[in-house]
Amino acid sequence: MTIKSKILIVDDTVDTVELLKKRFRADGYDTMEAFDGQEGLDKVREFGPDLIILDVMMPKVDGFQVCERLKKDASTRHIPILMLTAKSEINDKVKGFDYGADGYITKPFNYKEIAARIRSLLAQKTASMELAAKERREALDHVVDEVSHEVRNPLVAIGGFARRIRKNLHEGDPNQKYLDIIVKNVEVLEAMVSQLMALKSATLAYAEFADVNILTSEALDKYKLEIEKKQIKVKTDFMETPPALAADHENLSAAIAHIIKNAIEAMDESARRELTITTAVHEGHFEILIADTGKGIPRDKIKNIYDPFFSSKIYGPGLGLTFALKTIQSHKGMITVESEKNEGTSFTIRLPVHTGSM
Repeated sequence: MTIKSKILIVDDTVDTVELLKKRFRADGYDTMEAFDGQEGLDKVREFGPDLIILDVMMPKVDGFQVCERLKKDASTRHIPILMLTAKSEINDKVKGFDYGADGYITKPFNYKEIAARIRSLLAQKTASMELAAKERREALDHVVDEVSHEVRNPLVAIGGFARRIRKNLHEGDPNQKYLDIIVKNVEVLEAMVSQLMALKSATLAYAEFADVNILTSEALDKYKLEIEKKQIKVKTDFMETPPALAADHENLSAAIAHIIKNAIEAMDESARRELTITTAVHEGHFEILIADTGKGIPRDKIKNIYDPFFSSKIYGPGLGLTFALKTIQSHKGMITVESEKNEGTSFTIRLPVHTGSM
């Protein structure tokens, strides 16, 4: 499923709002409406729009003030704002741009013009986000290199000496508990370093033909004991005679395992615990569906789940999903996600099916 772009329409003229809502939804957008400036500001927080259509002349808080507040807020300044006005004076347009508006349409408007401006602004936003994501990935690679040289070796020394001292203490020595704390925290840091190093290897694929059904089964088997302990019902439906895919056996199995791990963790507080894994070929791609009945992901957080710098524990703490994304992309594939809060989440991995020799 393709996630629809969300447009917030803020205008005190009901006829204009209804017209735009009808046309936008016909074009495949999701919409929400507000009829004054203050309501518009409230709906931004609630709806999390990808773009805002904002009238200038409104009661309570006018469009210029709304635009100014949104552009001064770091959490909303990235949202494109297309302003509407019944006025055509240059001064009003200049004022709108001064407050940070990304575009201007004069009433009465031509819908084709609005539609074209929306497509352009959304494309610019997407390009900007992709560039930011690329810069974050490059920064992460740099961090990984620094960690491998500056952190890993001291951790090995600290952990090793702490364990040796702990072993030589007499039973009941009060210092044992302090050394246990040191060792435990070193292990946490060592695990984090290992995850960072694994991210570096996610793009270094050694491809050979593989049965992805087998890789998926191996990934699932890693959590057999945890699944039994948490009483999770597992449903699998693997296609018969799957095509052999060119894949890095170790990395791809690990990527699938990370997604399964997140699905298991998402069901910790669920009354109904079901994990569904299916495989099939669809439109030239081998698809692996991993679905859970867990807590789900809030819609405004879905775009952040692969970001290694996103600190929220909404879904899947750690760098597992970042590793999964990088691995799938290195295999020329993609991951899509669908989720409903308190209903569950499904990840779909799509890998291209190649014919002929590798």
